[in-house]
Amino acid sequence: MTLVDTNVILRYLLNDIPEQADEAATIIESGAFTLPEIIAEVIYVLIKLYNIPREEIESIILPIFDEISIENTDVITTAVSLYSETKFDFVDCIIIARKKILGEDVFTFDKKLANRLKAEKI
Repeated sequence: MTLVDTNVILRYLLNDIPEQADEAATIIESGAFTLPEIIAEVIYVLIKLYNIPREEIESIILPIFDEISIENTDVITTAVSLYSETKFDFVDCIIIARKKILGEDVFTFDKKLANRLKAEKI
């Protein structure tokens, strides 16, 4: 399996540079994986540079997990869904998802995040 970075995923999703999009598709179809940090950067770029509304991020990002492997897929898919539905940043959504799915204890000084974490059912 090949680790793919932010630019490969963006070219694949956006098909804005056709020759790179084709190469990205070939690599991904051959077996690829990525990291949660890379997904965070993909989301950041889509929001900030391509002005994609956060409500659309879920429908753009989640389908790639059928083609690209990622560690703790259930945590990341939950985080992407939370991100699309809330005002939390993506890293906070990962923290919330880890508590919800993995039952991890979390300590934070962020009151808004702490309140959401208290509300999560495990």
